[in-house]
Order: sequence, then structure tokens, then C-alpha cells
Amino acid sequence: MQLLSQFLRRHDTDEQLMDLIATLMVACKEIALQLREGALAGVLGTTDITNVQGETQKKLDVISNEILKKVLLNHSLVAGVASEEESESVPGNKDGRFLVVFDPLDGSSNIDINVSVGTIFSILEAPKDEDYSTEYPYLQNGRKQIAAGYVLYGPSAVLVLTTGKGVNMFTLSHTGDFLLTRENVMIPQDTREFAINMSNHRFWEPAMRNYVDDLLLGADGPRDKNFNMRWVAAMVAEVHRVLTRGGIFTYPWDSRSPKKPGKLRLMYEGNPMSMLVEQAGGIATNCYSDIMDVQPDDIHERVSVALGSRKEVEALMEYHARSESTKEA
Repeated sequence: MQLLSQFLRRHDTDEQLMDLIATLMVACKEIALQLREGALAGVLGTTDITNVQGETQKKLDVISNEILKKVLLNHSLVAGVASEEESESVPGNKDGRFLVVFDPLDGSSNIDINVSVGTIFSILEAPKDEDYSTEYPYLQNGRKQIAAGYVLYGPSAVLVLTTGKGVNMFTLSHTGDFLLTRENVMIPQDTREFAINMSNHRFWEPAMRNYVDDLLLGADGPRDKNFNMRWVAAMVAEVHRVLTRGGIFTYPWDSRSPKKPGKLRLMYEGNPMSMLVEQAGGIATNCYSDIMDVQPDDIHERVSVALGSRKEVEALMEYHARSESTKEA
């Protein structure tokens, strides 16, 4: 088995990018250790702090965020970081080459019940001569990402990474090394599996309701096949399942907050996951267009998400296209 560093070098990865990825993994290994200790280390439960998203933070949200900030901001290559848990971006080395955007602990509502969570990250080039304490340098669309990935903390800790040359998986071994365990991941084009929070059904757009209703009709409906539903309530786990065996995951717009385009964050979740999915042959869309083509106006901007197996995502988009055509008519 190849070490992460050996694999990246064999694929002619930029040396400075390799250095940054290695530094990121130092932080993620520390987070994995904190999670493994759980109640023994007194890190479970919630704090009395509310983050910029209006969500009550788990203790491990705060711990994970601080670990990533400390490790990354001490690196000379990092010009600044932006975190889902921070109201503003945080400057690093003004001469640094990279910006790192991250969700320190996606799915943290699952921590106390010992279900998979993860760290999601996106790496961007830092524009020259900018103020990295402001959000402007970070407002780059997903096509500008140099690398993206996540570390899933489950029965094993798995790094899923793309540097724009496909998607590869690395498993954290007992030696502390990430070892290549799956190369050139490709998402099956067809699927019989979907993931969505059905409790929000009544709040969705008609096109989304119609799509899911037809899935539920199975072989008796217009889709002519039976579907199974899955829901983990952690995007990192949902996407990992899609990358591993196919499927479609969606968290659409709903009418409870009509001015917000969705619940998930474009820069911390939407863009990095979209890069992975596209690199693995799938589609990632806001139901109307590619997520990575969305130009962010705010580092905490939200987005509707539907991603996964190509043919199924195309089917979902067709429902939305037909709905738009009906409106126009």
C-alpha cells in the first residue's frame, strides 16, 4: 500500500500543495484522536455558544475548529482560513500561497450517538496583495479550487481527496499514516438509492415533491423501478456512501426560509463535495445548474444541493426544468 505522500508525489502533485495537505492531515489526525476518546476525554455534549449560523455548538465543534486554525495558521504557506464556525475569515501569513476553507466537524449533531462525522476542506490559491482578514479573497467559485476533500471519522478514518486528477481514498492506519485503499473512484451512473430528509416534504418546491413522490411509487410509478431511502443527517457520510456505491443525496430549498437558497453552505460543503463528485464522474447541482459555477457573494452563503449518480441527478433536474417551463407557459 502507498503512503499518501508517495501517491501524491507519483502523480506529480505540486510540492507546496503536498506540504499543505500533509499539514491538514496532522490536524485531522488530532481530531480523530479526540473523537476516539469521546466521553473519556470529556469532549461530548454541547456548549453555551451559538455560531455564526445560529446553531448551538457542540464541544467538539469548538475543539476541531481550534485544532485546524492552530495547525494551519502556523504554516507559512497559509495566507488565511475561513471556517463555518467563524463569523469572519482569519488571516495567516500575508505571503502565503493558499487559502483553506473548511467545515471542521460536519454532522456534529451525531457526535453524542457515536455516528460518523467528518472534516470537509477546500484549498484555493490566495490572490496576491489582498487583505486576508476580509472575505473578498475567498469569494471564488468552485471551479477555482486546487484541491478538496474530507476526512470521514467512522469505524475507520478515511481521507477522500482530489487534486483535480480523480478521486482517491486513504485509510488512517495504526502507524498514523494515511494509506491508499481505493484509487480512481467512479460513481455508478445509475442508482436505486436516494437520501433526503423526508420530514421536510411539505416545504419543498413542487418539482422536488413530484420527483420524490415518483421515487416512492417505485416499480408501480413512472420510474419503473424500486428505490431505497437512506438518511444519516451528516453530509460527509451521505457523500461517502454515494462515492462508495452510488446514489443521490439532496438537501433542497424549502419554504421555511424562502430567502435562503438552501441549508448547506456553498463554500464549506457545496463546493468541495461538488469537486469530488464531478471528479468521480457524477453531477453536483443546485437542481438547476452546477454548484461550482455559483459565484459566492458571502463566505457563509447557502446553496441547494443535489449530487450523485449522473443519470439520477439528470432525472431530478428534468423534473425542475419541466416545472420552470410550466411556470413560463
